[in-house]
Amino acid sequence: MKLDSMYQEVILDHYKNPHGRGLRDGDAEVHHVNPTCGDEITLRVKYDGTKIADVSYEGQGCSISQASASVLNELLVGKDVTEAQKIQETFLELMQSKGRIEPDDAMEDILEDAVAFAGVSKYPARVKCALLSWMAWKDATAQALGGVDAERKTA
Repeated sequence: MKLDSMYQEVILDHYKNPHGRGLRDGDAEVHHVNPTCGDEITLRVKYDGTKIADVSYEGQGCSISQASASVLNELLVGKDVTEAQKIQETFLELMQSKGRIEPDDAMEDILEDAVAFAGVSKYPARVKCALLSWMAWKDATAQALGGVDAERKTA
């Protein structure tokens, strides 16, 4: 099986069987929109100290945006905010690589299923879809943990 085909299956599996979908109690809520594709997400985060207790969301849009939110939930819940920020920064680096980064073992260890979006990085219009929930999480985290003026922005 080719790597691209395997990645497509991972994305489709998360789209069809989403993790964390359905809004639950949270410490902060944000709503982000990707106007180029029409993707929307409302995301809530709940913290237990600096540990991510829950990330829940509702949204609509393309399979990439919704699968990315599912992967985010799977990767970040249970992590300390510092570790989650490292994961988010690694995912952002991959998405902004324009297809020039081929994930190695170290990157796969950090991103797990999120490496499936490596092929998406070749398509700038799709990158915004993949980053929508990650930017929403970053914004919601800033609100939940305070100290940073959170701004509502699109991916």
